[in-house]
Amino acid sequence: MPPIDSSLTALLIWAVVGYLLGSIPFGMVLARFMNLGNLREIGSGNIGATNVLRTGNKKAAALTLLLDAGKGALAVLLARALAAPDAVQVAALAAMVGHCFPVWLRFQGGKGVATFLGIMLALAWPVGLGCCLVWLVAVAATRMSSMGALAAASASTFLLVWMGYGYMLMLGIALTLLLYLRHRANMHRIKAGTEPKIGQKG
Repeated sequence: MPPIDSSLTALLIWAVVGYLLGSIPFGMVLARFMNLGNLREIGSGNIGATNVLRTGNKKAAALTLLLDAGKGALAVLLARALAAPDAVQVAALAAMVGHCFPVWLRFQGGKGVATFLGIMLALAWPVGLGCCLVWLVAVAATRMSSMGALAAASASTFLLVWMGYGYMLMLGIALTLLLYLRHRANMHRIKAGTEPKIGQKG
């Protein structure tokens, strides 16, 4: 059985494990493997599923979404199986940081939407499902992935407390702030009315 609390060394190890998992740029890998071009020169230049969709390849976009979510979930599940609860939260945050700031891409990574949802599903699946539902409703209403992300992140801290996972509230706040940080440009475009819609290639 994993210990109740982790040593500093264990926490550092799980931070590295989470970061390395999160930093795998699946969007870039799939785009190159499937000859879809350089994502940095397409649409927003982002490496996530929404920008992969702008290549016109729905299969690649779906795979990017699943793999980006999966790496966040895997970091959580591995830490939960092998380490203490505090290490689980460290691995979760590190995976999000890894996706947003991967060393392999000079710390210029994705927005973290899929990874955030994957982390939430693995941490507390009722909260994760709630976040996914909020994301779907917001995206259906606006056709903007960024609006779905911001809405899901905003709802996550409330859901954590409401569903009995308040002990993870600080992690939820940290993940939400990080996601908001990565969506600063999107928020400016939303305010200006120039945010592109899902499926739009421009």
